[in-house]
Amino acid sequence: MLYEVREAQRAVLTPVSGWAGAMSRLYSSPYSPFSYMPLATRAAAGFELLHRIGKEYEKPPFLLHSTVVDGIEVPVVEQVAMELPFCKLLRFERRLPARLAGHAADPKVLIFAPLSGHHATLLRDTVRAMLPDHDVYITDWIDARMVPLSQGDFHLHDYVAYCIRFIRHLGPDVHLMSVCQPTVPVLAAAAIMATLKDPAQARTMTMMGGPIDPRQSPTAVNEFATGKPFDWFERTVVHRVPGRYPGAGRRVYPGFLQHAGFVAMNPDRHAQSHWDFYLNLVRGDLEDAESHRTFYDEYNAVLDLPADYYLETIQTVFQEFRLPMGTWELPFEGKTMLVRPQDIHNVPLLTVEGELDDISGVGQTAAAHDLCTGLPPSMHHHLLARGAGHYGIFSGRRWREIIYPHVRDFIADAARPRKRKAA
Repeated sequence: MLYEVREAQRAVLTPVSGWAGAMSRLYSSPYSPFSYMPLATRAAAGFELLHRIGKEYEKPPFLLHSTVVDGIEVPVVEQVAMELPFCKLLRFERRLPARLAGHAADPKVLIFAPLSGHHATLLRDTVRAMLPDHDVYITDWIDARMVPLSQGDFHLHDYVAYCIRFIRHLGPDVHLMSVCQPTVPVLAAAAIMATLKDPAQARTMTMMGGPIDPRQSPTAVNEFATGKPFDWFERTVVHRVPGRYPGAGRRVYPGFLQHAGFVAMNPDRHAQSHWDFYLNLVRGDLEDAESHRTFYDEYNAVLDLPADYYLETIQTVFQEFRLPMGTWELPFEGKTMLVRPQDIHNVPLLTVEGELDDISGVGQTAAAHDLCTGLPPSMHHHLLARGAGHYGIFSGRRWREIIYPHVRDFIADAARPRKRKAA
């Protein structure tokens, strides 16, 4: 019922938001006589703020049309390399000229974007930094409300199975990068492939700001997950998709509830940001105003999660800690398998944490090293990014200037030709 109420609210707000946007342009366009009236700038700013608060935010595009390789600008084409019911595997193909043909052998990197509310475009800056030196792929998760019921359900073990399918599709020398939530299923996928002695095992694993062991430095997110009984989540946050969407009837954790949770974590900060946006428009500080638009166009664009996947993540990862406890079993290819990270012997591991991360606390990602006991000491690497929060480890100045060079060198070192040990 709550989803239907939200849809009714959206039906009311959409025309109001459209009207506010038109009024903002009326008071700001140099071709409009209203823009020369007293207080026109304040009126335009106020109407734009109202427009942005009430509008519906769609998934933004990646807008990565080119990159620079060895000082030469080359076009980038976004392609679908593989498509499954709940996810598309995207490739950002660099159209290299003949003089850069050697870069066709650059390391192949598969970035696992979170399936935790926001779209994969949240990692736009991550992909942008990787493109000059790598052949980049990323998981682009599909909004569950857009997936028909005929496609079946999606569970946490399905996420692990998707990871394995993507890794096998890209071959044995792919380098894995997981950001936040997917560190858990990606480590599980790597462990299962190692247990099976799969010839397509990855070349390296880079895990950034994820809840491998949420018992370490618990954050407000972790405490929320453990502070409620499991059945509370199913009763309170799971709803069915209304009839106007292709996924009508599917049980989901709605994006609008997730967004409300994101905002509730720092309400004062968001209120101040909107007020600053208004003041920047009034002052004519267009650069800061555009930065606000860019951030919130991404931040406010959310997707619905499949209910089974969400509930199993709460239970398996945040309440029962099955991965660090060594008790996680899941179905794969017709049998039940225990997730055994200790079976990984030849896939170097880099973990990255932000000193100020308030989503995955310090130590939660580094816990992967304690689980991957089959790796020799030379294959264990860790970076603690001083002054970086959660988003700072994969986006922004600290990512580009401090963290990415470390990740690039880690991948480059492992990508150098050498004999790999038998699995």
